[in-house]
Amino acid sequence: MKYIVILADGMADWPCPQLDGKTPMTVANKPHINAMAGGGICGLCQTVPPEFAPGSDVANLSIMGYAPQEFYRGRSSLEALSAGVPLGEGDLSLRANLVQLSDEPDFLQRTMVDYSGGDIATEDACELIAAVAAELDTDLVQLFPGVSYRHILLRRGAAADATTYTPPHDMMGERVADRLPQGPGAAEMLEFMRRASEILARQPYNLAKAAKGEGFANALWLWGPGTKPLLPNFQQRWGKKGGVLSAVDLLRGIGIAAGMDILHLSTATGRPETDFRGKGEVAAAYLQGGADFVYVHVEAPDESGHQGLLDKKISAIERIDQETIPPILDALAAMGEDYRMLVLPDHFTPLEIRTHARDAVPFVLFDSRHHKLDNPVVHDEARAAAQGLLLPNGPCLLEKLFDENVF
Repeated sequence: MKYIVILADGMADWPCPQLDGKTPMTVANKPHINAMAGGGICGLCQTVPPEFAPGSDVANLSIMGYAPQEFYRGRSSLEALSAGVPLGEGDLSLRANLVQLSDEPDFLQRTMVDYSGGDIATEDACELIAAVAAELDTDLVQLFPGVSYRHILLRRGAAADATTYTPPHDMMGERVADRLPQGPGAAEMLEFMRRASEILARQPYNLAKAAKGEGFANALWLWGPGTKPLLPNFQQRWGKKGGVLSAVDLLRGIGIAAGMDILHLSTATGRPETDFRGKGEVAAAYLQGGADFVYVHVEAPDESGHQGLLDKKISAIERIDQETIPPILDALAAMGEDYRMLVLPDHFTPLEIRTHARDAVPFVLFDSRHHKLDNPVVHDEARAAAQGLLLPNGPCLLEKLFDENVF
């Protein structure tokens, strides 16, 4: 028996006026997911506990079986693990986004134009991070490069700092002055961001992008504080040898903390355009190699939602269905292997608000031994809700995936 999670980040949405009240999930051409929904188990799962903000960190930790109330230590610390940041006991990590701010002379009066720094490529981003680090790194504060716009700031010995921050994707079009850090480290970190913006503004990459009228990365935005995480080993906890396939450090970090295999695909980007088929092929090969479980995370729907790109979000859902899932199903068929597949988003990313929402997410759970693919339905948020099954948390859903008596 093989177990597969297809995590379509941010796939769920609210009814869209542009779609006559339908959602991207409703209109997307997704024959494989619809077929699984017609024969399998559908419902809703509350992946984000009420005391947490609806982020991918909390939601994916929950879906992977780790109750955030017990195991969550902050988003950036999980990403730091993946990026190789030497985060020790007593240290604090922060996500450092390369972003685009407007160009008012006063830093506080600038507004958030793009939380992803013009969808910057990793190679270009690493050069910008190196430029800032060369001027601002100290013995106690150090920048580390990550993937695309996502990077890490390490503050040694600052674990007790309770400063709070606003995620950049939650402040699109808003002023810096209205979203300042709050707490004991606020002044120091605000000054770090201000000085970083001065350095970034004069970098050749940004000057060239601005001259072309393209998006660029003229600031760093700090958020998501975290301390060193500790998760029980996934295989010991669930009795399944498993791996994580994702283009983003957050998911890789969860996998590393849980002692799971980290699967790599050089052509995966974490952006709306990624190697959808390659992800399916790598996951299939991993299962063929003897693994029991694979968690395939695709960031594209979420990024499209944050950017307000309706067509891109629909396309991402369709490509997950038509490119990511088929190589896995083909490999399982060739092996003559039974399987249980769970398809779901981690949270809603409604195009209306371009950030995350905490609504319970729609899922479909399909068991090849007991369910059939010959009666497809349109799987979406409304139909999932209509089934009357609401699971209170992510660990409950993972338990259902692994419980072969549930079908």
